[in-house]
Amino acid sequence: MPERETSLLGEEFDRYRRTLLAEVVAPGPAAVRRTVRLRRRKHLVAAATAALALLTGPALGYAALHEPAPPPGPVDPTPSVTVSPTPSGSASPTPAPSAGSGSPTPIPPDGRISRSQLLATPVTLPAWRAGPGCPTAGVRLTGDGREGTNHLLALAHGDVDSDGAAETVALVRCALGTGGPQQVVAFDRDAGGTVVTVGRVVASTIDRPQWLVAVDVRDDGVVRVQVGDIHPGGGWPGEWSQRQWRGYRWNGESFRQVSGPTSFGPNPHQADVAVTATDLVLTDAPDGSRTGSVTIVVRNTGDTAVAYVALRLDLPSALRPDGAGWAVCRNDPGTTGRPVTCDLSRLDTGKERRLTLGFRAAAGAGVGAGTAEVDVRPMDEGFDFLPDVGPADNTTRIGYR
Repeated sequence: MPERETSLLGEEFDRYRRTLLAEVVAPGPAAVRRTVRLRRRKHLVAAATAALALLTGPALGYAALHEPAPPPGPVDPTPSVTVSPTPSGSASPTPAPSAGSGSPTPIPPDGRISRSQLLATPVTLPAWRAGPGCPTAGVRLTGDGREGTNHLLALAHGDVDSDGAAETVALVRCALGTGGPQQVVAFDRDAGGTVVTVGRVVASTIDRPQWLVAVDVRDDGVVRVQVGDIHPGGGWPGEWSQRQWRGYRWNGESFRQVSGPTSFGPNPHQADVAVTATDLVLTDAPDGSRTGSVTIVVRNTGDTAVAYVALRLDLPSALRPDGAGWAVCRNDPGTTGRPVTCDLSRLDTGKERRLTLGFRAAAGAGVGAGTAEVDVRPMDEGFDFLPDVGPADNTTRIGYR
């Protein structure tokens, strides 16, 4: 293209731009953003159009540039922008938790411990009421009840602390002589697998219950313990003990009783009788014999009636029962030899029986002065002796002369 035509074309473009810009109203922000988006799409089209105009020829291009410019058309108004209000109290929406977020729920340790495992593992037990005679720290339970050891009597398993895993409940006895105190203890494992002590469920007492018989765990985690009022031994058979099932639940700190009786009624096989007696003073009878009597009072001071009471007088064999006072006896005292015995019938609680029992020494029988023992013992319907709650007042001593 000749240099003059190029110069004229540039002048025409400058004049057109000055005229057009004076008439154009500046678009708003929305128009600007729209123009930016459209500019790139129109750039190639504008470039192609300009090239085509130049190729058509200088005359055509020049004439087109000198035609009057059309009045500028209306400018689209800037669209208003609607902003959604931010909810109060929240700076930004809370993202939904991802599937892998958060820590997994820890699996509780398995506290099911077998008998052989428990016997092979040193454990710590709650303190025994018997004191240092029963070991507690780092000791092995035994299966044979050797003297001075902690004897494992029974096991049960169940979820006692509501953690979703089973624990172990053990019935243990401190072996002292033929008996010893007992307690039920709960064990578990920690995260490292070590056996740990959860706590004591219940223990035997000097009063009641003296005997822990059996243990199990219910599905709801309650530990059930069968307890007996009196521990067998010393002439007391186990079938005489009253038994109850009591339930205990773990509250996060200790076991507390939640079901079953809390006390025992009077045991029909346990009694409390007492005796008092006067001295026996003998006097000479016309036939040369010597006679006298002793007054005996037998009392039932216990909580239950006694079917029978056995009275025993350990006097010299030369002194034989004499007189009508012996009619109260259910047996024949004259045939018992030494000591003389008299079986008394039922004695209700709080009642007493007063007896005047005579004795005679045959003429020429040498009966000097001395002391003798008078003793009473309660019996059941089968004439079996019953243990006495307070045996100290079952016996008294009298003098004779």
